[in-house]
Amino acid sequence: MAASDGAADQVDVRQGNHRMVIAGASAGTVFEWYDFYLYGSLAGFITQHFFSGVNETTGYIFALAAFAAGFAVRPFGALVFGRLGDLWGRKNTFLVTMILMGLSTFVVGLLPGYAQIGVAAPILLVVMRLIQGLALGGEYGGAATYVAEHAPPGKRGLYTSWIQTTATLGLFLSLIVILAVRTVQGEEAFGDWGWRIPFLASSVLLLVSLWIRLKLGESPVFQQMVKEGKTAAKPLAESFGQWPNLKLVLLALVGLTAGQAVVWYTGQFYALFFLEKTLKVDGPTTNTLVAISLLLATPFFIVFGWLSDKIGRKPIILLGCLLAVLTYFPLFKALTAAANPQLAAATASAPVTVVADPADCSLQFDPVGKTAFTSSCDVAKSALANAGVSYGNQAAPAGSIAQVRVGEALIESFDGRALPKAEFDAAKAAWTKALGALLASHGYPAKAEPAKVNKPMVVAILWLLVLYVTMVYGPIAAALVEMFPARIRYTSMSLPYHIGNGWFGGFLPTTAFAMVAATGNIYYGLWYPIVVAAVTLVVGLLFVREMKGNPIEA
Repeated sequence: MAASDGAADQVDVRQGNHRMVIAGASAGTVFEWYDFYLYGSLAGFITQHFFSGVNETTGYIFALAAFAAGFAVRPFGALVFGRLGDLWGRKNTFLVTMILMGLSTFVVGLLPGYAQIGVAAPILLVVMRLIQGLALGGEYGGAATYVAEHAPPGKRGLYTSWIQTTATLGLFLSLIVILAVRTVQGEEAFGDWGWRIPFLASSVLLLVSLWIRLKLGESPVFQQMVKEGKTAAKPLAESFGQWPNLKLVLLALVGLTAGQAVVWYTGQFYALFFLEKTLKVDGPTTNTLVAISLLLATPFFIVFGWLSDKIGRKPIILLGCLLAVLTYFPLFKALTAAANPQLAAATASAPVTVVADPADCSLQFDPVGKTAFTSSCDVAKSALANAGVSYGNQAAPAGSIAQVRVGEALIESFDGRALPKAEFDAAKAAWTKALGALLASHGYPAKAEPAKVNKPMVVAILWLLVLYVTMVYGPIAAALVEMFPARIRYTSMSLPYHIGNGWFGGFLPTTAFAMVAATGNIYYGLWYPIVVAAVTLVVGLLFVREMKGNPIEA
């Protein structure tokens, strides 16, 4: 093959080695998901080693910060590395983001715990997450831009859709590594120090990915801009300081990526949370069913990317949003019936209502685990929330003691605000036990019975939810690349993508849970993705122009 950029060992992808382009660009997003699932799967070990020495509130805040930090800073990374990508070039910039991501993941495996260096341990962990979040802010835009600028005419959707499959690859890679290490080491050694090995193992992926990327040349579109002197001198000012370009950025966010993000996170993450935490399906079963549905649906990223080359990006993305708006409520109710039929039957035959003075009730959302829910209303609602029972609310006269109605039966709560902690704890335990007995007598299960979980139906519903994900996510990279001029493409597309996916999507589980906790309705959190997807549907239909086939050269 011919050389490019004057380097004899580099691959001239314009001669046809597009597989190398796709593999090199996708490697970084595999890192993203590998690390994401490692943090989720090993959260208990991370908390134990990094947050155990501080007080409970501080430790929990650090744990939340470590997880959320990567989402929060992504848009800032998009600004920093997007600018560099339009100044330095696509390849050079996502080599830097790759190194930063890989090293931050690797360093987590080396960080001393709280027992060794005190409070510096959780602080350093959060710093690693911040570095990785910043790098990720520049990674996706670079990967999508690089692949699209190499794609043959009429195949941008197909080529860029391969990047979207890396979430599934990252998931299975993390699960395989964790399972292998636990099997070889045993649980005791794994809990002591073996949990670090999956983070350290990322160095292998880093080296392979760097080797692939170093073999690649620069994007031909960027080379053309350099040759013709058309690169942007001030990408940030051009992208966000000039109304025609800023308008496109806002339309990309509101009319495409915000809806794409909430559909994605609902289908892949909130559904998992709903199964395990709300429907009380055991963790191994939940993870297995979700993994099967992901495996079955992943090829459709490619299908819809290919289809978007035929009929356009916009129709497929907006159809995915429309289907989400119309079907989320019935699908999640069907998921309840399939995964925990006893809960579904009990909810229909003996609905639960909390009858209480509204002034006696607090928001049942406690992010740091220290709020004392001691009023009669709070005692009742916290017990129902912990039991995963959906309930309605009915106002009672001021000053009255709250009651819980299960079907036609009533149980009165108690006011624990004046009780010493030990007495309150004992009274609440006794009352919770009585409530549990009343719920059980009306058919409410403590957990989903594994034998009664309709696994084929659960997989079918989860597959459909992930199919929506493939519709909105498969064509999104090509759609964003085609919206913006080449000179500011990296900067302009990265920001709306990461605001959409980092903020609208990344904080969806927390926001939806807060909405459920506030109302008592286990389905109420779905209003968040439904409303956001509906806004994207309307804005996309009315204001976003179909860009399929747009010239993307300089």
